[in-house]
Amino acid sequence: MKDAHRFERRAASPGGGAVFEAWERFVQGEDQVPGVRPLVAISWHRCREQYRVDPHLTEAPVAAAEREHAPEQDVVFAELGFRAASVAHEMGSVSGVVTVTDATGRILGEWGDQATLARATDFNLAPWFCWSECAAGTNGMGTALEAHGPVLISGAEHWCQAFHNWVCAGIAVRDVVTGEPIGGLNLSCWRSQLPPSAGGWLAGAVAKTQRALKRRARDSGAELVAAYTQARARTGAPLAAVDTAGKAVIADETASVLMGVPASTPAFDSTLRWNPGLPELIGAVRYATKQAAHNPDWVGSTQTFTHLADSPTSISIRPVFSSAHLIGHLVSFGVSEGVQLPPAAESARPRVQPRRVVGMRDNRMVLLPLREVSFAESEGNDVWLSTAQGRLRAASQSLDKLDNELADVGFLRVHRRYVVNLSRVREIERGQKGELQLVMADGANEMVPVSRRNAPAVRRALDI
Repeated sequence: MKDAHRFERRAASPGGGAVFEAWERFVQGEDQVPGVRPLVAISWHRCREQYRVDPHLTEAPVAAAEREHAPEQDVVFAELGFRAASVAHEMGSVSGVVTVTDATGRILGEWGDQATLARATDFNLAPWFCWSECAAGTNGMGTALEAHGPVLISGAEHWCQAFHNWVCAGIAVRDVVTGEPIGGLNLSCWRSQLPPSAGGWLAGAVAKTQRALKRRARDSGAELVAAYTQARARTGAPLAAVDTAGKAVIADETASVLMGVPASTPAFDSTLRWNPGLPELIGAVRYATKQAAHNPDWVGSTQTFTHLADSPTSISIRPVFSSAHLIGHLVSFGVSEGVQLPPAAESARPRVQPRRVVGMRDNRMVLLPLREVSFAESEGNDVWLSTAQGRLRAASQSLDKLDNELADVGFLRVHRRYVVNLSRVREIERGQKGELQLVMADGANEMVPVSRRNAPAVRRALDI
C-alpha cells in the first residue's frame, strides 16, 4: 500500500494560480514549467507534442467503436464494477463520481451521488465517452493508463481548461504478463478535495482485482511448461516456451544459449520470467499473439538473430491455448513451419516515433533532441540520461520502456543497464578476453560496457 500512502500525501491541491500560469505558458509553446509536478509536465508534453489535444476542448469525445478484447477482460471489468460500487458506498456523504474504463479510456460505468452525476454529464464524464489522454488530455483516468501507480490530477493540472474545476484520482489495472493496461478505476470530485482515504480505496480495489490476474498467470505458466514438456517428446529441435509478451518461461539447453536465458528452469510466476533481449524475437512473438487471437490454428515462421550468432536463425512459433485462452507460444529453433511472417512483424502495433527525449532537472522538464543524448543508464529505480546538457533523470521510469520507444531511431540496448545512441559511438575498445566497451563522443569520452549476450547485435549494428 506504499503507492496509496504516497498518493494521500499528494492529495492536497497544488497552488492553483501558479499551475494555471504555467499551463497558460505551456499551451502557448513554452517548454519550461517550474512548479509543475513531473508526472503532469510529462503528460502535458504528450498532449501537446504527440496527441495534439485541443486545450480548449469543452467535453470528452464519443468513444470509438468497441475494440475486440479477450474474454478474461470481461471478468476484470465485472470485478472493477463491483469494486467501484464499493468505493462509491465508502464515500458516504462525499460528493463524487466513480468510473470504470477499459484500456482505451472508454467509460463503461459510473457510480455516485445524483447531483455530481448530473454535473458530470455536462462534460461527457459518462459511459460511452472517451477519457484517454489522446482524446481528453491530462486527467485522472487517461493519465493513469499511461503511468504506473495511482495518479492524482487536480484543477489546472488538467490539460483541457474546461476540466479545471475537477479533481480526479485514477489507477489502472494492468496485465501482469504484458504490463499493458486492461482497465481503470477513477474517482472525480467537482470543486472540492478528494477524501484523504481516496488513494487507499482505489489502490486496495485494484490490488484485489490484480490478485486474480496473478493467480491466472501462474496457472498459465504451469500449463505452458506442460505443453513444452509434451512438445519436447515429439521433436529434437531446440525448443522454448514464451508468454504472450515474449518472456521465456522455460527453454532447453540449446534454446537457452540462443536466447541468453537459464536452461531447463521453469518460471511459473510472471515476475520471474526472463527477457531474452532479442527485439526481433520479441516482436515476432507479439505479432504471433495478435494473429492467434483471430485464428487459433495459426502457426508462423520467420528468421531472427540470436545470441552468439552472426547470421539469422529460422524459428517457428506455435500458439498455446488453455480453455480457449491464449497463454503463450512454443518457439522451435532451426525450424520453418507455418505462414511466413511479414517484414513488418517486428512491431506488433504502429508507434509514434519520438522527436525528442524528455529529461528532468529538479521539477523542470528538459526536451532533448535525440542527437543530444549519448546513452541511458538504469540505476536503482531511476533511468539517467547522459546528454549535452549534463546528466539528467529520464522522464521514463523504465529502461525497457525507453529502449522500446527509441529502438527504431538509432538507439540500441547493449547491456541490461545501458541503451546507447549508435550515432554517438566514437570508438570501440576490446578487452583482453574479447569483451567490448563503447567510447562515447560526449566530451568526457565515457565508456559503456557491452554485455556478452548483446555483443553480436552491437557488431551487426556498427558493422564490425
